[in-house]
Amino acid sequence: MSNVRYRNLRDAVRDLERHGMLLRIREEVDPDLEMAEIHRQVFERRGPAILFERVKGSPFQAVSNIYGTFKQTEFLFRHTLDRVKRVIELKKDPTQLLKKPGRYLGAPFTALSALPSRNWFGAPATFGTTTIDRLPQIKSWQMDGGAFITMPQVYTEDPDAPGNVMQSNLGMYRIQLSGNEYIPNEEIGLHYQLHRGIGVHHTKYNRSDKPFLCSIFVGGPPSHAFSAIMPLPEGLSELTFAGMLAGRRFRYTRRDGHFISADADFVITGEILKDVKKPEGPFGDHLGYYSLAHDFPVMRVHKVYHRKDPLWHFSVVGRPPMEDSSFGWLIHELVAPLTPQEFPGLKELHAVDAAGVHPLLLAIGHERYMPFRERKPEEILTIANRILGSGQTSLAKFLIIAASDDNPNLDTHDIPHFFRHVLERVDWTRDLHFQTRTTIDTLDYSGTGWNEGSKVVVACRGDQRRELKTELPQAFSLPEGFSAPHFCLPGILAVQAPKFEVEKTARDQAETLCRWLERFDLQHIPLILLVDDSPFAAATLNNFLWVAFTRANPSHDVYGVQAFTEFKHWGCRGPLVVDARKKPHHAPELEVDPDVQKKAAAVLEQNGF
Repeated sequence: MSNVRYRNLRDAVRDLERHGMLLRIREEVDPDLEMAEIHRQVFERRGPAILFERVKGSPFQAVSNIYGTFKQTEFLFRHTLDRVKRVIELKKDPTQLLKKPGRYLGAPFTALSALPSRNWFGAPATFGTTTIDRLPQIKSWQMDGGAFITMPQVYTEDPDAPGNVMQSNLGMYRIQLSGNEYIPNEEIGLHYQLHRGIGVHHTKYNRSDKPFLCSIFVGGPPSHAFSAIMPLPEGLSELTFAGMLAGRRFRYTRRDGHFISADADFVITGEILKDVKKPEGPFGDHLGYYSLAHDFPVMRVHKVYHRKDPLWHFSVVGRPPMEDSSFGWLIHELVAPLTPQEFPGLKELHAVDAAGVHPLLLAIGHERYMPFRERKPEEILTIANRILGSGQTSLAKFLIIAASDDNPNLDTHDIPHFFRHVLERVDWTRDLHFQTRTTIDTLDYSGTGWNEGSKVVVACRGDQRRELKTELPQAFSLPEGFSAPHFCLPGILAVQAPKFEVEKTARDQAETLCRWLERFDLQHIPLILLVDDSPFAAATLNNFLWVAFTRANPSHDVYGVQAFTEFKHWGCRGPLVVDARKKPHHAPELEVDPDVQKKAAAVLEQNGF
């Protein structure tokens, strides 16, 4: 096993077990809440992958948490990761092939040797057939609308290039298997959002008379699931990338016009109905709240295939960090060299996992516009606009960008230090730049409507203006209804505010606080949060990030001490105040059923974990 190339998911699971990275659950477990809670408890303890040998109501075994730690994820791709990095490095700078031929000589051929390969002599994935209701019906959270596939690979083809696998799309869009208005075993729901490749195909099929065929894969070599979420360089298909990362070509065949991943554990084939939508959700999602029921496309199921001895691959999402955090880590490991190429002038970009990824981006950019003038944000504003105008990063709500020339050692992944650097230098009269009535993440309910909200760029450059502290000024007090000030980080104060009930009243409360605070010297506290539970918000870095950036809509929830409007520019001369209270229009946050929690803990104890 010195040069492992996983042929399928079972191979990977056996390899994990050989190296002490697998927990077997031997007794029957319920896919309704119990399996997900077992997964969460193992993940929270940085535990291994989990093999569920007996799933209630299904003849199939299931596996989860194979990407549960960064170490485990790196282990799965240990024989191919460096080779893939070399290909991406050459994409950034092809001249490296001449400068370092020893490192890069084989890299140009890696992608060619990983091209998808048609298997003309059958496929393991079509060993048998089953029905949707026989699949493990995994429900993760109490309010979920039904059972979901949480690790699907959804394959569609461009109607303008039928049969051309190099112009296909492989994406990870959650699939609802049961519940709501779906006809059992005949219909399933597809949830996909803004900037998704499948949406481009859907639009084209709507204009044509061709059936919109779709295939959904579960399992297969671990690289296949990762490829479905990987933001790839232009010209590199997901199927080729899957082959590169697996060290083995993506093998496929066709059945009744459908594309079949030959090495998948399960394949669901069908047709997406062009003009039919049905309610999908609720679903406990990766922001830590439920995404509510909305109308989404429906797929009519044709067949459900499976390989011999298949494994149902699933994950559990919820308030981060969760297992999908490893995807973010691996993506950063691979695409960091391409960041300056995609965003000229950008040194570093970090979508903060603990804040739900899209709500908060931290960035560092180069300032080269006017080196002979006062040091103020100029080029980094141009970079920020490009970030907010590009693909998935356009869904960010809060983008905080600093200039590299202020501190060459600044690191967006050292979050406390990054916030300290910015808050020591920020000028709230100048450095806030809002976009109102624009698009935000579909899963983010902090805005004014579905996919609707606002953004703010904080662009910071210049000398240090203040010393941050974690102490209140003498004789500090709060107006009636406000209490329990706690510091989240130096210079960041959380204040417990009255419950947010009516927008006008809440706005009056925030403005009353801002006027009250004018009497104090708060230069060393540039950021104040209004929260429902200040001890909770200040307890950990992750709590601060989650509360502050998932519960605020910049255009509606940002206030300031000594605020002003100059023409169309808004700023403040004292601390910035962000209303991060729960609002009536927010989705409910995820909570675990205590009885399920106890039951899962007992199962783990019985299995020696």
